[in-house]
Amino acid sequence: MASGVERVWITECPRDAMQGIHRFIPTATKAAYIRLLLDVGFDRVDFGSFVSPGAIPQMRDTAEVLGHLEGGAGMSKLLAIVANVRGAEEAMRHGRVSIVGFPFSVSETFQQRNAHSSITQALDIVKQIGTLCRENNRTPLVYLSMGFGNPYGDPWSPAIVADYTEKLVAMGVRHFALADTVGSSTPEGIASLYPYLQDTFPEIELGLHLHSTPGASREKLVAALDAGCVRFDTALRGFGGCPMAEDRLTGNIATETLLEVLDERGIDAGLNRTAWAEAQRYSYEVF
Repeated sequence: MASGVERVWITECPRDAMQGIHRFIPTATKAAYIRLLLDVGFDRVDFGSFVSPGAIPQMRDTAEVLGHLEGGAGMSKLLAIVANVRGAEEAMRHGRVSIVGFPFSVSETFQQRNAHSSITQALDIVKQIGTLCRENNRTPLVYLSMGFGNPYGDPWSPAIVADYTEKLVAMGVRHFALADTVGSSTPEGIASLYPYLQDTFPEIELGLHLHSTPGASREKLVAALDAGCVRFDTALRGFGGCPMAEDRLTGNIATETLLEVLDERGIDAGLNRTAWAEAQRYSYEVF
């Protein structure tokens, strides 16, 4: 049954998209693309990450990209991903970054693969990042990675996801994105897990960061909207995927697909469609 959602907020994810492209994209090209996306009016733009260049070579110029974005270019909030306290400290040096995202895995195996830390260590990292954010007037956002299960055989259940969420809420985290990372979510899983977490923690802002094959995207989006989700992470053309997960990657859900579903339901996303068309044109031209 439809939830009556009338407005959604979209985080566009060029960082997630570009990190999956093997050839290095020139800094000026990245910056030009991000500026076009900022003009569209997305709530947030996940533009880059302060992580090891050896781990994600494509993001080694994040600080330089930021230099091209200073002084405006749209009203979207810029979100940077970090994997440790050092990355968070680097993010704090850039005033244009207002949200600091940390992938926290509820799978021990993936936490080790993605950030070379245990879940226990990751909880301490989140605590330190939260302190840095409060001191520097930034917003910490935690991704509940592998939130719909994992391919490693690690224990998973809605109660496990809720248990870690409770620990993070106790640290002061209020912004979350429930992430399936490898496309393991199903419409049925979304319909049950999303409202369960939102009802259990009504004080948090809970979005969805879904990866999917193109054919399964619409059903997942419909299930999410029916479950009451109003925040979505998507990527133009459905680029993206986590290079630390599995070889058989699935991409981000395409922003175009989300917009089609929203248009069919008469749901507003607050976007400048002329600017959106220009960003699409540029994407096909350079990627």
